[in-house]
Amino acid sequence: MIRVGVIGDYKTEVKAHIAIPQALRLTADTLGVQVDCDWVPTTALADTYAPELSAYQAIWIAPASPYASMQGALNGIRYARENGIPVLGTCGGFQHMIIEFARDVMGLAEADHAELSPESPMLLVTPLSCAFREHTHRFILTPGSRTAAAYGASETIEQYGICNYGLNPAFAAQVSQAGFRVAGVDENGETRIMELEGHPFFFGTLFQPERSAFKRIVHPLIRAFVEAAGAGA
Repeated sequence: MIRVGVIGDYKTEVKAHIAIPQALRLTADTLGVQVDCDWVPTTALADTYAPELSAYQAIWIAPASPYASMQGALNGIRYARENGIPVLGTCGGFQHMIIEFARDVMGLAEADHAELSPESPMLLVTPLSCAFREHTHRFILTPGSRTAAAYGASETIEQYGICNYGLNPAFAAQVSQAGFRVAGVDENGETRIMELEGHPFFFGTLFQPERSAFKRIVHPLIRAFVEAAGAGA
């Protein structure tokens, strides 16, 4: 049994929150494995977090930020990163993976998110040049990346939910050089997918691959995520 902890503040009106368990079940059925998932509220991780997460073989950082506890979300990401637990962050989840990496790996203690702290002197996550709302877009995948290998392709068409923020382009090269590498960009060259070098599976996407479940499609990144969890179980 693969247990996945889904970190986020569950809301029935958020399509991605409905889609995530469906996507995991669909992938599990395709791979012939058992997968169960639990929602872990961000407030439950605000102080202690290792005991709350130790039972999971994988962690999904869900969309729909701002979270009830930003620190709780960051704690969950740090736990997964430091302990080699496969983690997938989508939309807002990915945005917070960037913040956690900048603060805890790069030493940028003031790294922040423009949605929550627009006056911060060091905004790693800033408004996108064009907000995405229920649109599909073409992405070019980085040759030789694990993302490209998972897709078995050099580009992909993906669907957003509602996404207004992403990696500040001014920090893209610095973050990538530190090990959290750009694995996919849009047609304007802006970062849309990243993966952490040397980690079993630490991937973030600004789009929502979970929405593929609504079409009964197993998404290649979710498949790779579950396979990584199974390999470490």
